Amino acid sequence: MSSGQATVYIIDDEIQIRTAIGNLCEETGHQVKLFASTDEFLGESISGGPSCLVLDVRFPGTAPTGLELQRRLAETGVLIPIVFISGHSDVRVSVEAMKRGAVEFLPKPFREQEILDAIRHGIERDRRRLEREDSVREARQRVETLTAREREIMLLMAEGLVAKQIAARLGVSEVTAKVHRTRMMRKLELRSPIEVVRLVDSMGREDETARTGTGQPYS
Repeated sequence: MSSGQATVYIIDDEIQIRTAIGNLCEETGHQVKLFASTDEFLGESISGGPSCLVLDVRFPGTAPTGLELQRRLAETGVLIPIVFISGHSDVRVSVEAMKRGAVEFLPKPFREQEILDAIRHGIERDRRRLEREDSVREARQRVETLTAREREIMLLMAEGLVAKQIAARLGVSEVTAKVHRTRMMRKLELRSPIEVVRLVDSMGREDETARTGTGQPYS
């Protein structure tokens, strides 16, 4: 999922600007989808591969603003990196957009290299996010192979407990605890306690992001 051609979504009510950015992106090997308003984009299905959204701040009529779309996407758990562009110099808006996780905020007119660099950064962020999700998904599949006792030991190890402490907590011998621990580590393809901690932590963070839709998806 994290590999393959990236998709760049461009939303700007000025046809010359969205077409120009689209042509640049196509020249660099990206798939491009153009929209004249945020309303048009809201009916679009987001690609499962790496992607980036180039988004103008203001739109005529009753269409949601760029910031409103950014907020709506976050609330629904759509974690696409956003590069804002704007023909108006508004420090408050730019600060708010960046606080909410925007990749960049570029005032018009901008140089071709500036927008290409920002889009490349956004795509790489999204690619890393997808790779993390793939890794967690594979780990979850391995966790499903654990017995109830092995899963208990995994969670206790994640708390920092050693074999003797785990045995006392579970009311079993230390030898028995070590046997279960060894089997658990083998099934999960892990080699050290710190890897267990990282695994449990990563699954917890993914659960929180999925539950709230507001977790920071970018590194």
